[in-house]
Amino acid sequence: MDYSIIGKKVFLDEVTLIKEEIINKLGSEFNRAIEILLNTTGKIIVIGMGKSGLIGNKIAATLASTGTPSFSLHPGEALHGDLGMIEKEDAIIMLSYSGETEEMLRIIPAIKKFGCKIISISGNGNSTMSLNSDVFLNVHISREVCPNNLAPTTSTTAQLIMGDALAVTLTDVKNFKPIDFARYHPGGSLGRKLLKTVKEEMLTKKLPFVDINSDIRELIFTMSNSYYGLAIIVNEKENILGLVTDGDLRRAWTDYSSLENKKISDIMSTNPETLNMNDKIEEAELILNSKKINNIVVTDNDNKAVGIFQIFHCN
Repeated sequence: MDYSIIGKKVFLDEVTLIKEEIINKLGSEFNRAIEILLNTTGKIIVIGMGKSGLIGNKIAATLASTGTPSFSLHPGEALHGDLGMIEKEDAIIMLSYSGETEEMLRIIPAIKKFGCKIISISGNGNSTMSLNSDVFLNVHISREVCPNNLAPTTSTTAQLIMGDALAVTLTDVKNFKPIDFARYHPGGSLGRKLLKTVKEEMLTKKLPFVDINSDIRELIFTMSNSYYGLAIIVNEKENILGLVTDGDLRRAWTDYSSLENKKISDIMSTNPETLNMNDKIEEAELILNSKKINNIVVTDNDNKAVGIFQIFHCN
């Protein structure tokens, strides 16, 4: 049996239901929700129970990672002391598809005493939760894709997409840039590229310096004892004059048959591509990828070689 047929039907059914039944529900209430979130001077606290709680965790995480301070709160724990996490400056997003989840209803009076604005994401606009909210975001769908129309499937997808719509709209309105995103993700690849400098990742051990006045044998010896695959040609002031790579050496051997009477200046590449140690990793990788090279010399502000930055291509 081809089980992917069932899987594809789930994809198509959910996409169709969201497209036909949720998108057109966005309007003035969504605008009001965004205004509340933009004007909140405190945190955004997302509260849900069960499957809605799991969706709430993701919504809170997305908001927090895109520049809107947020966290999720379990309604049961809130009733036993965690309400202390809420302050009057905060805004609350409550998730319950039925809008009648007992644990959710029990904390509404306490939240109202704080004076917090409440945004409800529900499939029932006449529910107790929705009627006690400042804004009701309608995620009603006609059916679940579960064959028994029981397990929360399309309904939780609708809640998740509504949360994404809120987070992405806030990101756009706040003009949240990739560099801002990177600040919240310093351990990720984007954070590394946008925040870290070449200086932090360059290699500095046993740099293969060769004086321009050295003979070819000294050049070959230095390159053979280096794992960089190149030699940095410098003058007496250690300023870079050129570069000799393994490829340069092989080509020179082919062109000249013998290198015995040749000078380093005959085979080196002058004005080689370099990086400044204060360049960002993103800039460095763009250069290496565009040039299709693995190594590049790193200089300080006085044009002295201080390291080598490496990248390895998979193709």
